[in-house]
Amino acid sequence: MRRFEYVSKEYEEKSFELPKRSTSKSAGYDISLAEDLIIKPGEVAYGKTGLKVLMNDDEFLMIVPRSSLAKKHGVRLFNTIGIIDADYANNIDNGGHIHVVLYNFTNETKEIKKGERLVQGIFLKYLRVDSDDSSAVRKGGFGSTNS
Repeated sequence: MRRFEYVSKEYEEKSFELPKRSTSKSAGYDISLAEDLIIKPGEVAYGKTGLKVLMNDDEFLMIVPRSSLAKKHGVRLFNTIGIIDADYANNIDNGGHIHVVLYNFTNETKEIKKGERLVQGIFLKYLRVDSDDSSAVRKGGFGSTNS
């Protein structure tokens, strides 16, 4: 099981496409924002994608910038990459809503339009050490694993 879904009916009704790969050999699924976003110079903003992702327990979704993000928009991912864990979907804080944290590094206000492809999501498997005994259960959404 591996798929993108709308995080709620509200976003499904906004009529935007679920992420897809641009070519048959693309590694990443292009992700856009579900609504317009304005970012003032030097500011950080949280862009709503309207999406959640379901995947296998031993996988994660890595969010990386598309190559045109900085050149075309003058913004970058604030944390350089994002990691969406398999247990992020359907969490109690935000239902697994994926946000894109963007930083405007220019001296101009930037407007990003709904539907513009900004980042790409790449599914990856991960390994655990033999002595891993983690049994904690996620209780929240964005940034909740640092408790």
